[in-house]
Amino acid sequence: MDLQQIKQLNKQTAKSYNDQKALIKRVLLGKPAKCPDCQQSLQFLASKDDSVAKIFCVKGCTDIELDLS
Repeated sequence: MDLQQIKQLNKQTAKSYNDQKALIKRVLLGKPAKCPDCQQSLQFLASKDDSVAKIFCVKGCTDIELDLS
């Protein structure tokens, strides 16, 4: 990998991280959000023991686990 490829990879990684962070924020604020892959509505599920919560779509394309500890 040359320096240009590493810079491009870092740029893509940062964009992906920021997009996911914005998606999580939107869902936690109660605003409607769609799965980036299948366009189904995303759902938030809090766990009973308050240690882990999930944001997911019905098809399973998006499945984000949030650590609440």
